[in-house]
Amino acid sequence: MRWWQWHSLAAAGALLATLAAALALTVAGLRPTATERGRPPLRFGSGGSFKVALFADLHYGEDAWTDWGPAQDAGSDRVMAAVLHAENPDFVVYLGDLVTANNLPIPNASLYWDRAVSAARGRGIPWAAVFGNHDDMPFEWPPEWFSPDGVPPLRCPLTPSMASSGCSCRGTPRIDLMTTEIGNNRLSYSSNGPKDLWPGVSNYVLQVLSHTHGDPALLMYFLDSGGGSYTEVISSAQVKWFQSQSQFLNPNGRIPELIFWHIPSTAYVKVAPEAKTEIRKPCVGSINKEDVAPQAAEWGMMDALAKRPSVKAIFVGHNHGLDWCCPYEKMWLCFARHTGYGGYGNWPKGARIIQITENPFSTVSWIRMENGTKHSDVTLSS
Repeated sequence: MRWWQWHSLAAAGALLATLAAALALTVAGLRPTATERGRPPLRFGSGGSFKVALFADLHYGEDAWTDWGPAQDAGSDRVMAAVLHAENPDFVVYLGDLVTANNLPIPNASLYWDRAVSAARGRGIPWAAVFGNHDDMPFEWPPEWFSPDGVPPLRCPLTPSMASSGCSCRGTPRIDLMTTEIGNNRLSYSSNGPKDLWPGVSNYVLQVLSHTHGDPALLMYFLDSGGGSYTEVISSAQVKWFQSQSQFLNPNGRIPELIFWHIPSTAYVKVAPEAKTEIRKPCVGSINKEDVAPQAAEWGMMDALAKRPSVKAIFVGHNHGLDWCCPYEKMWLCFARHTGYGGYGNWPKGARIIQITENPFSTVSWIRMENGTKHSDVTLSS
């Protein structure tokens, strides 16, 4: 066989293998992965560890027409820079409310969303994002803008591309925000998720491969918990989707699983320490300044997760005054730490860090603050 004939056969074989893999994913109902979009697979490091930083509730873009608003955004920049410098994580999860869209009278909140993810992008750190309840809200006119002179003009920053159309109050749809992020960033591992789950968009799975072989050693599930343009809920359709994905990827529960969404489920209310009291074991944390603000309803996701011993922990944001982890069934329910200077609350800013070790498997977590301090260490599995 001549070399060119062999090369053609090899290329054809590779193509058939790729098509077969794509068919398997399609049959299983899986969406195209980041690897299929040209992103390299996520992998445990040579030492067998994988570190994740959670940035929650950044709320970029608030009151951009004032001095206060841009100063808030600059503060959020500083927090993320300090955390990334101190921790040097392998991956970043943006845990919802990247922007406060109801404060953005511009056609595309992607301008501020892009600033949020630039913290990871600028340091060459891959990331993924889920939606919160503020990311696609329509603009809310501030009452103080209305004066005896009548309806005020829109006060919004105009870029050259916006000069012809002016400002818009419609908000930016979830699908537009995520499509823009994915298209403009090779380090983004986010996904629009299956269309049959829309309006919930950020529903997808990421695999982290072993450092010694090509098999997954960790599964990270991301879910859209609603809010903003629709109800704050994880639907029964999302539950069925999770069950099909977990059964396909991890039928025997051998691979550990971590879960990420924005708004806490009602199960968080059940395990929460009484608001404004000291956090006591078995819960671990440093601030407990408010009641849990849960989703509007529970449609079976927590039952589905509780039945899987492979699920080690769930991580949420939304409540800026909470940063605790508490055990629930055979898993842990954790809040991140309020990272952004935007949004309510003046508590010190920081981020939750998750350190996963492959062999033997363990998951530990702590809070890293803007000022460099570290606290609230907790072992989530061992």
